[in-house]
Amino acid sequence: SLTGSPVTLKILQNWVPRVSHYFDKEHYTYVGHQIVIQESIEHFGAVVWPGALALSQYLESNQEQFNLKDKKVLEIGAGTGLLSIVACILGAHVTATDLPEVLENLSYNISRNTQNSNIHKPEVRKLVWGEGLNEDFPVSTYHYDFILATDVVYHHAALDPLLATMVYFCKPGTVLLWANKFRFSTDYEFLEKVCNIFNTTILAEFPESNVKLLKATVREN
Repeated sequence: SLTGSPVTLKILQNWVPRVSHYFDKEHYTYVGHQIVIQESIEHFGAVVWPGALALSQYLESNQEQFNLKDKKVLEIGAGTGLLSIVACILGAHVTATDLPEVLENLSYNISRNTQNSNIHKPEVRKLVWGEGLNEDFPVSTYHYDFILATDVVYHHAALDPLLATMVYFCKPGTVLLWANKFRFSTDYEFLEKVCNIFNTTILAEFPESNVKLLKATVREN
């Protein structure tokens, strides 16, 4: 079940999908930094979706509640890398992950936006949900303070592996922050599964874009 009374917010950045087969560059400003994101229409993961804008904005505005400085942060489904870049600027040790075909553009964006800053050097790694988790990210070595996920739930066939991936990385003490545009009944069914597994709170809602921002933690026995 869900707890908490969510605040109602607007996404401050204009988000306009582009119809173009060429790379487009979008400019954003978070935490006093201008961030330039290269997009590609060829992959879902190479476009900035509204959940990333919502969570980036929320982390910037709620640094006391969610202090990322020197924390270990894993983003799953990092896409263009906008949110991982914001987390880096906020002082986190960031590992940004996605499918192999997205990594080149992801690495480019993260590198160009963090290379000259006095921040922890981020890492970009392949992560296919539900596959090779214990081999690539063994529990004995990898523990994250925060798991970030935005717009990872939409009309695709990998929802069960996605949930298994969230469960795998969410250990006691880990905070999962998940922002998603809710469109389909399958989105709400996934939300219900998350609520059945984790302690789940809605932190904020962005009604204009149908985005909900949720915090989930492991239930204590």
